[in-house]
Amino acid sequence: MSGAQRGLPEALERAAQALRRDADAIRPANGDPSRLAESLDPPARVRVLAWLLANEPAAGEELAASWAQDAEGAGAALLALDERSLPKSARKILRRIVHGLRTRGVAPPPDAPTARVATLPSLSDAIDEARITALDPRGARVVALATSHPGGGVRLFQIVIDDARGVLDFEVLSAARRDIRRWLRESARGEGQTSVAVSPATARALVARAAAHHPASRALPRGFAEWRSRVAEVEPDARTPGEQARAALAPEPEAIAAGRRVAELVREGAIGPWPPEPRALQELALRVAQSREGVLVVSEAARGDQQDRALDEAAKELAGGENGELLALRLEEVAFLFWKGDREDDARACLAAAKALRESDDSRVLPARAFVETWLAPILREPPAREAARPLVVRP
Repeated sequence: MSGAQRGLPEALERAAQALRRDADAIRPANGDPSRLAESLDPPARVRVLAWLLANEPAAGEELAASWAQDAEGAGAALLALDERSLPKSARKILRRIVHGLRTRGVAPPPDAPTARVATLPSLSDAIDEARITALDPRGARVVALATSHPGGGVRLFQIVIDDARGVLDFEVLSAARRDIRRWLRESARGEGQTSVAVSPATARALVARAAAHHPASRALPRGFAEWRSRVAEVEPDARTPGEQARAALAPEPEAIAAGRRVAELVREGAIGPWPPEPRALQELALRVAQSREGVLVVSEAARGDQQDRALDEAAKELAGGENGELLALRLEEVAFLFWKGDREDDARACLAAAKALRESDDSRVLPARAFVETWLAPILREPPAREAARPLVVRP
């Protein structure tokens, strides 16, 4: 399909795919030449125009003609573009439009020098950092990604993600470098374990995984699709925090001992509780409550055995299938945080429990049951409702 058939908006989408560092400035313009010029810095305008002229000449000519109307602004990109880098057909287009500028007296003669060098931020001022928080009690966390903007300043992306519920919230802020650096310092030394530094590639891998799990029934947060290439593009060999912990801390301890330790951490509140959605939790609570009430039982021990069986069933459900994989992912993420917090033994225990969940090892039920008991603690603390037992002997 030619550029004429495709149109400027479609051609710019192809340019965004090819010029990835400029994609986040190209897409919001929605094909509008004026908005595009406002969102691109001078060097980026030259790059985009050159790509279009070389690859989508009809769309490139349309953009060049539009920018030529603002000779002192966006039109400067036409004069800064080195025509020797273009194919012959593109050079003809550029020369014709630049000639029009000169005949109007708004462009210097051909031999006049033009500025073609952009001043970029020094490496010492550039920011490309990321931090992640621990999983909250529902299983969500915040990923913060700070990157220098080519036109000056810094963009700070804050994304709330959950491997079960996808991308929950998204926000992008622009600020001065000094403000972002201060925020990064303060978040690193806040009360408790506020956040942990990771590479930007690691942060993007986390966001991409959550986005892949986002339910089709719920729309992504506003703005996420526009910036997705910046915050969720996975680089080759990029690994999530959990994958890094798994690679660094193998081998794990014996599975039964690890399962018991993870169960202790759950009951202490150091992990989780990450309950399921309200409806699933309500169904589980009803099932366990019914195992304790409304049945003629002459022995409290027998009643306790019946409740234990119900809890074991719920634990096995949690440890299997998609639920088990989700729990394994979360335990690996906790392992990374323990590892970075100098708690390698607990990190290894979490990794071993995650491995047992994936391999359907019997030890996987130990931590799973601890999670279930934590979710249902209010019910389990209540004494069971007693039914009056019918007499077994009928008196005359």
